[in-house]
Amino acid sequence: MANLQAVSKERHAGKRWQRYSSYSFAAADAVAALVVQELPKACMSLPIGFISMEDRYVPVAVQGLAGGKNLFVAPDGRWLGGYVPASYRGYPFALANTEDGQQVLCVIEDSGLISELEGEVFFDEGGQPSKAVSDVLNFLSQVAANRQATQNICAVLQKHELIQPWLIKLQTEAGEQTVQGLFRVDEAALNALSAEALDEVRKAGALPMVYCQLLSMQHLQKLGQLAQQHAAAQASSLQTADGELDLEFLNDGGTIRFS
Repeated sequence: MANLQAVSKERHAGKRWQRYSSYSFAAADAVAALVVQELPKACMSLPIGFISMEDRYVPVAVQGLAGGKNLFVAPDGRWLGGYVPASYRGYPFALANTEDGQQVLCVIEDSGLISELEGEVFFDEGGQPSKAVSDVLNFLSQVAANRQATQNICAVLQKHELIQPWLIKLQTEAGEQTVQGLFRVDEAALNALSAEALDEVRKAGALPMVYCQLLSMQHLQKLGQLAQQHAAAQASSLQTADGELDLEFLNDGGTIRFS
C-alpha cells in the first residue's frame, strides 16, 4: 500500500515535491477509473469499458489484457496512449476521506518525489499552500465532483439494463483465452428502449457516455498489438540491452500521432 499522508504544515512545511516524469507508478494498472467529463477525449485513443464495484458500475480505461500489466506504459515509463486518465494527472497527490466524511489533500510520500532539497514547496513563506499545490487540489476536487455525476449516469444505465458483460477472447500461445470482469453498453437493449425510457436516459446525460464507450471499442485491437510489442521488447532485453518497443502501428488510422 502507498504511504498516503495528509498534507499539513506540521509535516510538509520544510519539504518539497517534484512533478512526475514517468508513468511507472501506473505500470501495474490494467484499468483506470474515468469520469464522464473526460470520456470524449479518452474514447479517441483508449478502449473504455465498465467494471462492477459494490453492485454499481464504474467506467474505466481498459489498459491491459491481464491483471497487473498496463500496456500503455512503456518499459522506460513513457505513456503510449494519446490521452492520460485524469486519475493519474494529480500524482503524487490524491484526495482521501477522513472519518467524518471530509476530503483532504494527501501526498504519496514513498513516491520518490518528496524531498527537502529539490522541487516545489508545499507551503509559501506565509504558511499558505503554494499555488502549485492549490492548483492540484482544485484539479482533484473537480474530478471528485464529476465522479458523483458519473455514478448517477451509470445508475440510470444500470436501471434500464443497458450494461452487459464484455467477454474478450484472446489468441495466445496457450490457445484461446477469455478476459472476464469487463462490461460494455448493450447497443441492442438501447435500441429497444421505449420512448419514455430513452427520454429518461437522455435527460440523465447518459447518451454521451454510451456513444463514447461504443466508439472506443475500436481501440481494443491496439491492446493486442501493444501486448505483442511488450513481449518482443522483453525478449529483446533478455538478449541485449535493447528493450525498445516498435510503436509504428500506433500511427495507423490517424487517431494518434507521434513526432
